[in-house]
Amino acid sequence: MAAAEVAREPVPAPGGRSELLTRVVVGAALAAVAIAATWAGGVAFTALVAAACLLMSAEWSVMHCVARPFRLASLGALAFVVVVFLRAGAADALIVLAAAAGLLGLFVRGYDRARAFWVAAGLLYCGLPMVALLWLRASLFGLFYVSLVFAIVWATDIGAFFTGRTFGGPRFARTISPNKTWAGVAGGIAAAVVAAEALPIFGRGRPAVEHGLATAGGMVQLAGFALVGILLAAFAIGGDLLESWLKRRAGVKDSGDLLPGHGGVMDRLDGLVPVAIVAALGVGAGL
Repeated sequence: MAAAEVAREPVPAPGGRSELLTRVVVGAALAAVAIAATWAGGVAFTALVAAACLLMSAEWSVMHCVARPFRLASLGALAFVVVVFLRAGAADALIVLAAAAGLLGLFVRGYDRARAFWVAAGLLYCGLPMVALLWLRASLFGLFYVSLVFAIVWATDIGAFFTGRTFGGPRFARTISPNKTWAGVAGGIAAAVVAAEALPIFGRGRPAVEHGLATAGGMVQLAGFALVGILLAAFAIGGDLLESWLKRRAGVKDSGDLLPGHGGVMDRLDGLVPVAIVAALGVGAGL
């Protein structure tokens, strides 16, 4: 799992190559773990998704200076949502998540009015993509759907990073994240389209392709997959910008320091958060 990070304008910096190498190595290792867990499904995938979202919740709480008891309450609520999902399904898990966010927010309001909203918002920010990914993987053709989501998010991240690093140019969102460029946006979207086209081609003959994802003659509907790539890439970039705004508001450079070369878990999963939710909504609606 990775987040879309719209690339930065190339700025020579001491140790830049070393930092890039670290980023690539750590990113490759994370991708390998995600691929293995996605392929295995079941307990392995559930454990990975739950662990990632719990780490995100911890970083969110630290970033917003939430008191320790409320941090632990948020972690407990998210863990309980996973149990509800496994026992009762996604619908009940979402009900529990919404109720937990509302009740915990109201409770915190009595002690820390300024942070009550951020406690509730953090539960939704971490819990919604968690339920979405678990539901996608458990659904019919779940391996294909989750693989497509990961491929598009990763491609957006990689394409944006290297395109922006190479070409630089005008800034994309100067007030939110000054180093992001239009070249990075274009490169990320182009890479996402390639990934969206390539994955179904490599998966030809599998149930997901037979499930309305190919023409009667077995040819992949290229235009449809290109549209999926563009749409999800746009949400991935939006997720990156949202996290940049959150970090700027909190006055921090990274959400954490757990991942060398990347920052925190939120820094890696910011693009995946909205993409997982949108993909689950699309699949649920039969699109």
